[in-house]
Amino acid sequence: MVRQTITDVTIELHVPNFQLAEEFYGHLGFKIVWEVEPEGQKGYIVMKREKSYLCFFCGNGEVYDHSYFKKFPKYSKRGYGVEISIPVQNIDKYYQEAYPFIKDNVVEPLEMKPWGKREFRVEDPNGFYVKFTDPVDLDSKDY
Repeated sequence: MVRQTITDVTIELHVPNFQLAEEFYGHLGFKIVWEVEPEGQKGYIVMKREKSYLCFFCGNGEVYDHSYFKKFPKYSKRGYGVEISIPVQNIDKYYQEAYPFIKDNVVEPLEMKPWGKREFRVEDPNGFYVKFTDPVDLDSKDY
């Protein structure tokens, strides 16, 4: 059997609390498609919205004992220096529907950017910086 690849890149966010991620991204239209309850360093959730997938690892305090991440301060900003970009069709409607649930997390409100895309940015409850943007038109000569 040949498996079809969904994407070439998977975003995996290491978080101490799955519930925060489930609630926040659930308000942004993501649904859980696969889950392993947290137990030691074995917890995992995959959430999907249209063609966008986000994976969450661990889901408990064991995340701080990960062999790589334990080198850094326990309470440092998660995802420092990284911006996750998620394309959204009908971004105006999407923002309007999500705003009541995410308003305290909005870093930059929805606006037209000089590069011709409507975008907004949030900080999720775990400290990750996430941009929601008009999709890129790969057939456009501007790309």
